[in-house]
Amino acid sequence: DIGDIIRGKDLFLGNNKEKKKLQTNLKNIFEKIYEGLKTTRGNQNGEIEKRYGSDENYYKLRNAWWEANRQEIWKAITCEHPGGTYFRTTACSRNYPTGEDCRCATNYVPTYFDYVPQYLR
Repeated sequence: DIGDIIRGKDLFLGNNKEKKKLQTNLKNIFEKIYEGLKTTRGNQNGEIEKRYGSDENYYKLRNAWWEANRQEIWKAITCEHPGGTYFRTTACSRNYPTGEDCRCATNYVPTYFDYVPQYLR
């Protein structure tokens, strides 16, 4: 799933060449994010370097990014997809159905299975 791909935990069983290409692209993207973070005011006393600098594949940063953006990713995926209406109405508890909305009435991502290892899902 997308969370596992972003965080580098996907159990990709396909073409190894494509897997390597994907991981290289993600590493390049998160390297740019890391470099951008180092220039922000939030990097007082080298906090960004201390937290993420020793991780050459940026797995810690990728995990933090996913934590910060997962709800927005969910909205982007479910709100615009015309075939997602079935999932929208069944994903939330029966106490909080989605109706015609693209997310649960509680405004939370309806499933947090991305923290359950893939082989158990």
